[in-house]
Amino acid sequence: MSTDVDVHPLDALEQALQAERRALLEHDVDALLQSAQAKLAALRDAERVAGPDDHVRIRELHELNRANAVLLARRRREVAWTLRHLGRSEATGTYDISGFASTARAGGRWLGCG
Repeated sequence: MSTDVDVHPLDALEQALQAERRALLEHDVDALLQSAQAKLAALRDAERVAGPDDHVRIRELHELNRANAVLLARRRREVAWTLRHLGRSEATGTYDISGFASTARAGGRWLGCG
């Protein structure tokens, strides 16, 4: 039986990236949060032990992470689109004229009639 101590940090990072990909494809928010934590922990360990001979593997893991980022961006756009069409909006990352973060978007729609 294998334990976490037996797993090389680059292997742990790959496992976390694969779990993140599955969570994104399955729309599993809890698994996505868990895999993100595992990814960050594995990345910290990998940065500590990775050597010059690991550059090919690191490049492969980098590409897997970028592919996951593309999936995540797509999911974010889907959520934004859905919110817009439901008459809701998400918080924006912009600042108002006084330098405070803006939390609401103008121009929401009313659904239905009343």
